[in-house]
Amino acid sequence: MDKKYKIAPSILSADFSRLGEEIKATEKAGVDLFHIDVMDGHFVPNITMGPIMVEAARKVTKLPLDTHLMIENPEKYIEAFIKAGSTGISVHIETCKNLPETLHMIHNFGAKPGIAINPDTPIEKLTPFLEKTQYILVMSVHPGFGGQKFIESTYEKIKKLAHLIKKSKQKIDIAIDGGVGLDNIKKLKDAGVNIFVAGSAIFKSRDYAETIQKMRGAL
Repeated sequence: MDKKYKIAPSILSADFSRLGEEIKATEKAGVDLFHIDVMDGHFVPNITMGPIMVEAARKVTKLPLDTHLMIENPEKYIEAFIKAGSTGISVHIETCKNLPETLHMIHNFGAKPGIAINPDTPIEKLTPFLEKTQYILVMSVHPGFGGQKFIESTYEKIKKLAHLIKKSKQKIDIAIDGGVGLDNIKKLKDAGVNIFVAGSAIFKSRDYAETIQKMRGAL
């Protein structure tokens, strides 16, 4: 499989009582990076982890740690997450007061800047910011909880985004987050995705290596 296609298990779906083992097991199974969901109970109706969890993950893996900030005022926490070990940070277009400045801050602290976009936000709102970002994280579920059903209209949204990126002549990765599994991973690739965030599909499976191998086969 072309390594431009990357599989990123979301550790929100891992067994937190064995987090180090879970990270090592999925790394051994052949994943490319880890996705870390950060929720503040304000922007989304749930609370998860902070920089200390990124620091813990960094101690057990050298793979990239992609940190998804589903929080208000993300600019206040960017430095702490990057110091903890985040190699990429995506912030939501819906919550950033000054998105270009926030993306610039991420870049200046040495991480990849990314923009996350919710299911109800029109993809066209990203157009002014394409020169400032290295990847777009498209939410295919409403953010806040794991294990939700994939929103089918996401395919068309991704195709629109791929067209916008092509027109912009920028080199931007398209990541997908929410309800990704063996049943839709190829269709998502065909629409334009190259980074696949999968939580339940990997961590709830019996054999991580077999699941990853099947995903790569589908790609």
